Amino acid sequence: MAGKSDFTPEEWKTILESTMMAGIAVTAADPSGLWGLLQESMASAKVVLGAGRADEPSALTRAIAAEFESSDGRTVAREGLGEQFAGCKPSEITGKALDVLGRAAAIVEAKAPAEAPHFRSWLFTISQRVAEAATEGGFLGFGGVRVSDEEKGTLAQISAALGLPASP
Repeated sequence: MAGKSDFTPEEWKTILESTMMAGIAVTAADPSGLWGLLQESMASAKVVLGAGRADEPSALTRAIAAEFESSDGRTVAREGLGEQFAGCKPSEITGKALDVLGRAAAIVEAKAPAEAPHFRSWLFTISQRVAEAATEGGFLGFGGVRVSDEEKGTLAQISAALGLPASP
């Protein structure tokens, strides 16, 4: 049963950042406008905060959700994102996010191997829910597709960064 105390402050910051990066990678791959951005942000938050439920099987994801419920935890994550994206070009956002996801997965694998499979799967679920949150393309909400080709490609990159098996 892993929690915040099992990681250094820097490792914990990376883990918190990874939960936000899972959604940011998809959003950056195919921006959906203001309404789409709101839908995608809400989808990410719903998955993260949903991990705080008592029936959540992972102590680590419950601890992460609890951290996002605190002002200090949100501040650490937000400042970490600011550091990650300082001087970053829009075309570099997805790559930076993938790097953080890979580092977070490696940290959890090294420090809490029993929690690692669920953690990696949970991060991918965040990405997938973000991809499915807003229709891409079309006009004024009509037409378009639920998950664009760009988002599908990014989901495949996220899966690889997290060390998950490729989806069929």
